[in-house]
Amino acid sequence: MLPMIAFLVATPALAEAGAREAPTALFPSEPLVAVVDEREAHFVPALRERSKKETWLVEKAWRPDVHVHDADLARTHRPGEQRPRRTGPPNVQAEARLAEAMAPVGTGIQPITTLFNIWNREAMPLIAGQPYKRRFQAFLRDHYTAESTQADTRLAGILAAAAIRFHAPRVEIVSGYRSPKYNLMLRKKGHQVARESQHTQGNAVDFRIHGVETEVLREFVRGLRMGGVGFYPRTHFVHADTGKIRYWQGS
Repeated sequence: MLPMIAFLVATPALAEAGAREAPTALFPSEPLVAVVDEREAHFVPALRERSKKETWLVEKAWRPDVHVHDADLARTHRPGEQRPRRTGPPNVQAEARLAEAMAPVGTGIQPITTLFNIWNREAMPLIAGQPYKRRFQAFLRDHYTAESTQADTRLAGILAAAAIRFHAPRVEIVSGYRSPKYNLMLRKKGHQVARESQHTQGNAVDFRIHGVETEVLREFVRGLRMGGVGFYPRTHFVHADTGKIRYWQGS
């Protein structure tokens, strides 16, 4: 009798529980907001590879705006065009050539020659129209003390004239400015160095040109009649200065 009563009491409770769960099974609940759809608008789009045209337009925007006008090209030196004739000694003509106007846009620049210091292994091209005097004075500095002076820039004309005469693309500088300290040290070591050398005043340069005999180079520098000319056959160089005209031969 008691089991029957328990069954009758439990049956309405089970029926009520089934009635509450039925709507959930028949109508599944959905989220009120589609979270994924709302976020898609804020996602960073995937990178797209640029087309060839787009790449070209970007490069064009970054490219410097350089234009060569017809007037600039008309002033360009043409092959076979002769330079104006100059008069005077070769060194004066060389100085005039160094003082020429800079070559126009579109012209290939060819140095008259390149000076090369055998001690510090520096090179200095001599280019027509390019200022050279201050650079030349620094180039001739004492390699031992690194001191420089107001060297006579007419020496550049002598070097350029020798390069033009012998078609030399390179002139080797053996000695330029010599500080009094370095000059005294050389004298103490027994070198053939004058006490009041023109090198210590910035008025002298020792140089040579490969492929040109030292005797031939000496005669050319003598013909300029610019100053002193020293001849050193054993060490293969010529001394040239802008002091008094005099000649000697060393070892």
